Amino acid sequence: MTGPRWLAPLAVLGGLLVLLPLVGLASRVPWEDFWSLVASDASLTALGLSLRTAAVATALVVALGVPLGFALHRLRGPVRGLVRAVVLAPLVLPPVVGGLALLYAFGRRGLLGEQLGGAIAFSTVAVVIAQTFVAMPFMVVSVESALDARSGRHEAMAATLGASRTRTLLAVTLPALGPALATGAVLAFARALGEFGATLTFAGSLAGVTRTAPLEIYLARETDPAAAAALSLVLVAVAIAVVALAYRPLRGSR
Repeated sequence: MTGPRWLAPLAVLGGLLVLLPLVGLASRVPWEDFWSLVASDASLTALGLSLRTAAVATALVVALGVPLGFALHRLRGPVRGLVRAVVLAPLVLPPVVGGLALLYAFGRRGLLGEQLGGAIAFSTVAVVIAQTFVAMPFMVVSVESALDARSGRHEAMAATLGASRTRTLLAVTLPALGPALATGAVLAFARALGEFGATLTFAGSLAGVTRTAPLEIYLARETDPAAAAALSLVLVAVAIAVVALAYRPLRGSR
């Protein structure tokens, strides 16, 4: 489908708005020192922590977000809209608000602080929780949308053949949702990898414990802008690769 010609210049402007900042970032990287900058102890420690915590957060997103997507799909009426709005709120919350909410829930003086011994806030566990909090909506949206697009005919056929609900879920529904699950998982990983505000507020910035790559970039931009630009470019490359991977299953399923 082709649109009117006046859309073309607006599309070009939109593309430039995305491309020019990336080009500006790349122009600030001293390419002759790129590998030494990204391979510094501080950068490698922060990047390794980000990758590990983002992987754990993604596993939690899959384990919790898929059932939440199913539950949201089964709701009807105004309740569904209200629940969806609450579940998807982390997508639009200011990062510091999300961090404060987590702190007041799991911090030492939070709702569950005493029950948890106050040991979560400002720890690596807090990083994982913050990343899971902000990344969960991606999986929920993917699962709910995929379920809404299904007729349920195959599940009904499986039920008439005597398959239990669990077997139907594992053998029929989840395989059919494969592309959506893959998309939700990789987008959740990318979001977790880039999480900054909620992590800083809830987990702090302790080297080797809670200082993820975005926090390392934030600190380095004042003392070592070249290192900050180099590490930023690494995260940009990872983000682009992850998004490309996320939408590859959808193209292949058409």
